[in-house]
Amino acid sequence: MKQSLQIRLGHQITMTPQLQNAIRLLQLSNLELQTEIQQILDSNIMLEVAEDENETESEDDFSQQEALKDSNPDSSADTFNNESSESDEIVPDNILADDISNDLAVNSDWEEVYNNSTTPYDFTKNGETNQRDFAEQISISETLQDKLRWQLELSHFNEMECAIAIAIIDAIDSDGYLRSSLDDIAKSLGEDICVEVKKIKAVLNQIQHFEPLGVGARNLSECLSIQLSELEPNDTPWLKEAKRLVRKYLGLLGTHDYNQLCKRMKLERNDLQKVLKLIQSLNPRPGTKIETSYTNYVTPDVFVKKIHGLWKVELNSDISPKLRVNNYYAGLVSKFDGAENNTLKTHLQEARWFIKSLRSRQDTLLKVAKCIVWRQTGFLDYGEEAMKPLVLHDVAKELELHESTISRVTTQKYLHTPRGVFELKYFFSSHVSTQNGGECSSTAIRAMIRKIVAVENSAKPLSDNKIAEQLSERGIRVARRTVAKYREAMVIPPSNERKRFLE
Repeated sequence: MKQSLQIRLGHQITMTPQLQNAIRLLQLSNLELQTEIQQILDSNIMLEVAEDENETESEDDFSQQEALKDSNPDSSADTFNNESSESDEIVPDNILADDISNDLAVNSDWEEVYNNSTTPYDFTKNGETNQRDFAEQISISETLQDKLRWQLELSHFNEMECAIAIAIIDAIDSDGYLRSSLDDIAKSLGEDICVEVKKIKAVLNQIQHFEPLGVGARNLSECLSIQLSELEPNDTPWLKEAKRLVRKYLGLLGTHDYNQLCKRMKLERNDLQKVLKLIQSLNPRPGTKIETSYTNYVTPDVFVKKIHGLWKVELNSDISPKLRVNNYYAGLVSKFDGAENNTLKTHLQEARWFIKSLRSRQDTLLKVAKCIVWRQTGFLDYGEEAMKPLVLHDVAKELELHESTISRVTTQKYLHTPRGVFELKYFFSSHVSTQNGGECSSTAIRAMIRKIVAVENSAKPLSDNKIAEQLSERGIRVARRTVAKYREAMVIPPSNERKRFLE
């Protein structure tokens, strides 16, 4: 076989390190982006934060300054010295000390002033104040175990009973239930302590009457029974019937089998309604009154607001600082040779690429957000029922971007609207054909199902078939299985479990 050389033309995409870095920045959330920015600020001397937007340096201005420096090296050094003499004038230490001693008379030591300071702000070198980290100002909330241990210290327990009580308190979960058996509690005390289960149960009975009432119960029936036992029979009608129901027929109440409840308890429906009203006034999870969970706050990436009848979209300027190339260190590139010069050039190139990638990320995010808002103005004006079907391909085609780019931009990016804060992916949904040949988004159908269930007769809830028929009357062809799938996705129970005896 004869060998030969041939020339061929073709397109090929090369994933350079700069392109990979830009793609990686694109998919970062705002919290991850802030961490990334801080890391590169710590590692790259060429980058700095521009305190003022007017101070942010453009690439064209910087290239012009470099050209001037190359043509006149001495002028660059003089320019830098003049700037430093105006803004950051160096004062000898002895003069500064004399000025302080003459102009500022104090009667206390610095350590005393520093230790007694209670201001919630940190002072910077420019005299400005920066508020401390918000997380440091949040006091540690009291847990359920802390509340129970505090009540334990006020109780009249001996040393053995205190050890049992602490073991019980440690085994109580956040809902207030004791999930461990009494035998397990006895084993947790250790082999050196021999305690009868009867003694542990006696201590448990006292803990169950701590605040919140019913804490330490081993099941729902016991929890409700403890709360009912503290009510006065003379002031609480139907108390006896309520105790009997939670002790024997709580399973029937859970399945909403009111006919069997009336038959077993020999009560009329009106009387049973009064008994259930008393039970509903109790707390099935007493631990939630004390146990508090921390809320994860979301910082929106994009804001949308209606101005003069038009929806305006703008980026959140607070999520990322304005970065620029440090003029002083950039000017040192032409003054060094060898390894130092290569290091400075590498840092300068990385800084410029990072700023460019950051701007590209913000521009792409703004374009995608504008496209989504333009297509979902119905949702912004009227709510979920006006949501239009939208997929990644629609936005990618309009913006002439790849679908993977749209997917990266919309992941963990949040849009602040007058209706709340939503992830950008929330506005994408599949579609269902309507009877007139149009399309309806799955999000709108879910909203319709939720609205239909909200206004249904609780005594006779609608089945999935009935809901599908009501949607069909609105021109939306949805099968019963589709209704069931959407209902389960919204955590709406089936019709037999939605049946309520009380309004």
